[in-house]
Amino acid sequence: MEIQIIRFYMIQRIQTIWLLIASTLGFSSLKLPFYIGSTGNTPAENFTAMSNTFLMILTVAASILALVSVFLYNNRKLQLKMGLVGCVISVLNIILYFLAIKKYDAGGISLFSVLSFAIPIFYLLAIRGIYKDDKLVKSIDRLR
Repeated sequence: MEIQIIRFYMIQRIQTIWLLIASTLGFSSLKLPFYIGSTGNTPAENFTAMSNTFLMILTVAASILALVSVFLYNNRKLQLKMGLVGCVISVLNIILYFLAIKKYDAGGISLFSVLSFAIPIFYLLAIRGIYKDDKLVKSIDRLR
């Protein structure tokens, strides 16, 4: 009975919210522009993750990784590793955004680019929550 209560309690932890937010922001960054720019005489266009195949793959991977991590509350070590990998992927994603926007002659960063910058922050908050949960469970095990 006590183990079932702990399992139910784990899914209610704050890192679940952080991971769900990271996943939602990742999926929304597929359609919302990161940069609005033009090259030469062409009209301005929105640069999204869907504009570049590699960016799209990394964005979807980071978003799915966050979503899958929510359901790994029983295996905190794997959840922590997946959170770290997701954080690295999202930072790599931001770097690739900036490398890809160099092809534009004129333009500016969109307000929606904040979403891409927030994803690694929410991953870090989730990692911190997972680490605290792991310490809590280990301290409970020591008391037994």
